[in-house]
Amino acid sequence: MRLRLVRNRRARRYVLRLSRDGSARVAIPRGGSPAEAKRFAQQNATWLETQLLRYATPRLPQLWRVGTEVLFRGEPVRLELALSGERGIVTFADQVVSVKDPAADLRNEVELHLRRLAAREFPARVCELASLHQIPFQRITMRNQRSRWGSCSRRGTISLNWRLVQTPPFVTDYIILHELAHLKEMNHSKRFWNEVARLCPDFNRAEQWLKEHRENLVGHG
Repeated sequence: MRLRLVRNRRARRYVLRLSRDGSARVAIPRGGSPAEAKRFAQQNATWLETQLLRYATPRLPQLWRVGTEVLFRGEPVRLELALSGERGIVTFADQVVSVKDPAADLRNEVELHLRRLAAREFPARVCELASLHQIPFQRITMRNQRSRWGSCSRRGTISLNWRLVQTPPFVTDYIILHELAHLKEMNHSKRFWNEVARLCPDFNRAEQWLKEHRENLVGHG
């Protein structure tokens, strides 16, 4: 496997990624060395092999049917069916979704319900955490981002990925606090991460959860 070593002054540790072309890429943090980067890649050879197999296996579009299990607020829940007149009612956890055809793919209708739920819940939580830590912002938007959990503009707009509704509350709070921290440091410098640690002392736990469950979060590539 071709190994690319790239120095990244902003990196806080060695980071290993598998590129689309099948090569491995290791980011070397400030003060790191190519030799240590190579050892890091060798130590994670099993992970690389697993990722190569995953990319080599064709992935068919997943249909959501009655009985499909999805993540909701960090817990696996099953889509169940109840009937109400001519329409179907799909339930999961404490949620109820009216669907046109219970026998069809339920994904679009369930995802739309999750997006609306996130749009109702997250703005209030952002306001609550911003007030608690006395960090002013301008507005909140919900996004359908494919590779980011959130973002923050210099004008004070906090944008959140609606898919966070699938994560545990402590993970959602971490992403919100991460973006609020950017209102003080618009970068990923050491000062920024110090601010994140102050606002969210267990942020590493949230980062680990996202890493472990990334493949199970709908549509997040």
